[in-house]
Amino acid sequence: MQKLNFQLYNFRFKNSENKVSIFDEIRKKFIILTPEEWVRQHVVQFLLEEKKYPKSLINVEKVLKINGLRKRYDVVVFNPDGSIFILIECKAPEVKIAQATFDQIARYNMTMKSEFLMVTNGLNHYFCQMDFENEKYQFLPELPMYKII
Repeated sequence: MQKLNFQLYNFRFKNSENKVSIFDEIRKKFIILTPEEWVRQHVVQFLLEEKKYPKSLINVEKVLKINGLRKRYDVVVFNPDGSIFILIECKAPEVKIAQATFDQIARYNMTMKSEFLMVTNGLNHYFCQMDFENEKYQFLPELPMYKII
């Protein structure tokens, strides 16, 4: 797999029926390794190792309904009260991050009401903080570290 713009992390891999799988610590199972999954697993390790978020507050690849349509988010970090703190959209490295990507995560966030957003293709990372009052987001240099409230 391609080198991404993250620190080096230790991953567990498995070969089965000529397919490589990677172990997802959050879902506690092996997932077929696609370019997008490679990015998603780096994001999970980034949250755990760099930002110190507890595993218990991270959720990966769940379905949500938006305007009656089933959509799937990549990674979410919850607040201890169950509200969403960070919503993360992962793309494969060959996918350019464009306005459409930000529009997608903004649509998801109209339902989810996350305070922070991250969009990444593993090479380029964008971090935003929501301003719900003015219905816009502000770009940040980094996501906040985990802190116990």
